[in-house]
Amino acid sequence: MKTVTDFPHKIENIENLWITMSDGARLAARLWLPVAARDIPVPAVLEYLPYRKRDGTRERDNTLHSYFAGHGYASIRVDMRGSGDSDGILTDEYLEQELQDGLDVLKWLARQQWCSGEVGMIGISWGGFNGLQIAALEPSELKAVVSVCSTDDRYADDVHYMGGCLLGDNLSWASTMFAYNSCPPDPEIVGDKWRQMWLDRLEHSGLWLETWLRHQHRDDYWKHGSICEDFSAVKVPVLAASGWADGYTNTVFRLLENLKGPTKALAGPWSHKYPHEGRPGPGIGFLQECLKWWDKWLKGIDNNVMDGPKLIVWMQDSVPPFTKYTYRPGRWVGEDKWPSDNVRYKKFKLGDYFLKDESEDVEVRAMPIQSPLTVGLFAGKWCSYHSGPDLPHDQRQEDGGAIVFETEPLEQQIEILGAAVAEIVVSSDKPVAMIAARLSDVAPDGKATRVTYGILNLTHRDSHEHPQKLTPGKKYKVQVQLNDIAQVFPKGHKLRLSLSSSYWPLAWPSPEPAMLEIYTGDSSFAVPVRQPKKSDELIHFEDPEAGPPLEKQVIEGPEHVWHVVRNLATDESTLEVIKDLGFYRIKEIDTSLASAAYEWYRNQDDDFHSVEGKTLWKKRYFRGDWDVKTTTLTRLSCDKDYFYVHAELDAYLGKNRVFSKDWNEKIARNLV
Repeated sequence: MKTVTDFPHKIENIENLWITMSDGARLAARLWLPVAARDIPVPAVLEYLPYRKRDGTRERDNTLHSYFAGHGYASIRVDMRGSGDSDGILTDEYLEQELQDGLDVLKWLARQQWCSGEVGMIGISWGGFNGLQIAALEPSELKAVVSVCSTDDRYADDVHYMGGCLLGDNLSWASTMFAYNSCPPDPEIVGDKWRQMWLDRLEHSGLWLETWLRHQHRDDYWKHGSICEDFSAVKVPVLAASGWADGYTNTVFRLLENLKGPTKALAGPWSHKYPHEGRPGPGIGFLQECLKWWDKWLKGIDNNVMDGPKLIVWMQDSVPPFTKYTYRPGRWVGEDKWPSDNVRYKKFKLGDYFLKDESEDVEVRAMPIQSPLTVGLFAGKWCSYHSGPDLPHDQRQEDGGAIVFETEPLEQQIEILGAAVAEIVVSSDKPVAMIAARLSDVAPDGKATRVTYGILNLTHRDSHEHPQKLTPGKKYKVQVQLNDIAQVFPKGHKLRLSLSSSYWPLAWPSPEPAMLEIYTGDSSFAVPVRQPKKSDELIHFEDPEAGPPLEKQVIEGPEHVWHVVRNLATDESTLEVIKDLGFYRIKEIDTSLASAAYEWYRNQDDDFHSVEGKTLWKKRYFRGDWDVKTTTLTRLSCDKDYFYVHAELDAYLGKNRVFSKDWNEKIARNLV
């Protein structure tokens, strides 16, 4: 990535300023401002997050916000209430208070003498969510949104549940925020009250995992903040982006299909990163694209930002399976609208371990499957945050515990774009069961690269809001929609559909083992086949650029490893994830910090009640005599009827433990 230091506008950086809310609380903000804006007001760009602008996102903030400011925008990064150096206590995601504060921030920005009154919002993940949510409230100050790696549906397509199944990432994400909420504000910013603010957060931020587990269906809790409840409320222009290795790719397609205002959608090969950071590559000049967006909608400049395809995606070439890629070969392709007339579904019937053309006669017969709990150990994460080693491994090891259906070797190359759909006629011997569907690219040498997947809690076959038990032995026709993808299948390769009755630890298993019967002949699989277009060759992006990086002294480097351990003496399987972010010093604020996460997902043989996930976070901040450490431990286990949550929080000032709290919760399972 090219570092830009010579900007059209000279900028100043204000390390901290206070924004007062309507109830008197103060939010902490960091501002990058064109110097000339003191005399000639400019539009503002807001990023609004709970991840500590002082140190947590400082590295990314420096590169992104200085770039916007250098091109003539007041760019501001605000700590949400209860996070970083802001007042208050953060008790959950996307609360009404968060959105109201966001409206107050927009009003405050528009009143500043250096602001023209026009404001845009940008964000990735949480910031992408609340940009859309605040846009749906229709504040007059907000003129445009850039939303990256976000969702329009907090229940059906977020980190908590997928297809009505509890995701393993629900525990991982809850543990991440448990750790973030344990961190103190910086005494250099808030003064002597920092300790009391810290203790208040430790005592009252709560155990978010408990909250999320008490909402196992799509109720009003999840509908709040889900803009899919009323897409028409979002009227401002939206630029939506995500990546195939991310967990939020489906959103860009739904936003383009359903938003009525100016919308463009972008999907690359990336993990949970801004596209200019681009891992796996190629990265693109995303900040330049954002500038075009801001120039059009905040400054009224007549540019070409709305020209060309409304949907641009990276059509991935076939690659061997691996858990980490630095680059995914492929090409950019575009469609003028979504759904596209250039994409037609090709339907296969499920036969005797084959995918047959829909015109062929296929015998209807029942094929049983009761997968071992180890199917899923090589699935990777629901959302890749680092482009590896958290991507799926060779699927041959997974397919031993699944029913597999394959095409013959392809006589010619095909490419797909969109969501494949498995329509399965299935019965279960238990009232609660799940099914996982995986589409893989099988090379002539037999290696199987997972392309996309979908999962469904079969009690949610008709509704996420009102699920119903299965009647054992009864046949049901269910649809499993796989995640959107763009992928080339070369000549000589095969398409493989794999069906399993478990997918742990990506998804929490059913309450007890279930034997499914898949009825061939009556079941089908449809893939969205796209026709290549000559106009695809015209699509290109500039090389990635960003502002100056953060100066930091690395004391201990980061480490990210995945271990799959099979103890054959005890038949215990463990996935161990180490995500050590390293130990380093930020020179410009003379602050050192360390952060590390450890996760373990275990099961004993096929004992569904032995399943457990455990996470441990360690965080430390120090400068001079100020030395703060926290540890957070979370354990989630279950039996047939209940989830069990145990959590521990300890906080230290120097060598002294100043806070300790335990949680022990028993939560009834409700068709999960």
